Amino acid sequence: MIEHVIVGMLLQGKMSGYDLKKVIEQSIGVFYKISYGSLYPALKRMTERGWINEEETGNSKNKKLYSVQPEGIQSFHLWLKEPLQANKREHLLKIFFYDHLDEPTRLQQLEAYQRGVQMQIAQMEHVQQIVSGELEHIVNKEDYYYRLSVMDYGIQFFKMENHWLEMIKNRGSLT
Repeated sequence: MIEHVIVGMLLQGKMSGYDLKKVIEQSIGVFYKISYGSLYPALKRMTERGWINEEETGNSKNKKLYSVQPEGIQSFHLWLKEPLQANKREHLLKIFFYDHLDEPTRLQQLEAYQRGVQMQIAQMEHVQQIVSGELEHIVNKEDYYYRLSVMDYGIQFFKMENHWLEMIKNRGSLT
């Protein structure tokens, strides 16, 4: 995944490793962290694969600039077209770069992911109904407050995500 994030960032133009880390932190750093210890080995692998080009600047700092190559762009687009998954918030990384994806594929991926979110909501609400029924017969309901609060968090989270997906599918206002 790190390689695809790097390619996505390099689509903006040539950058050094330092610049890449800074741009990642300032844009998707809220939900994706990268260290120099993972960035530079990834840049080396990507250069060896022919995904990116490494250019020596010749200055006293031995700074290298990286630019994306057609093989990297091709792999990046294949990654973007894969189904969205919520694990480790990878879906947010992909959606961040969806401006590089054609509209029909983008919409298809968003709708498929949204169906999964809606199924999660339905399942959690069903469990919540069962638990509510069982709680009617329990004397110390407050002993289950935090367990129930996590279930409520899950339902609210998926409802918010569903609303957000609907908004971005329809190109709603982001402000």
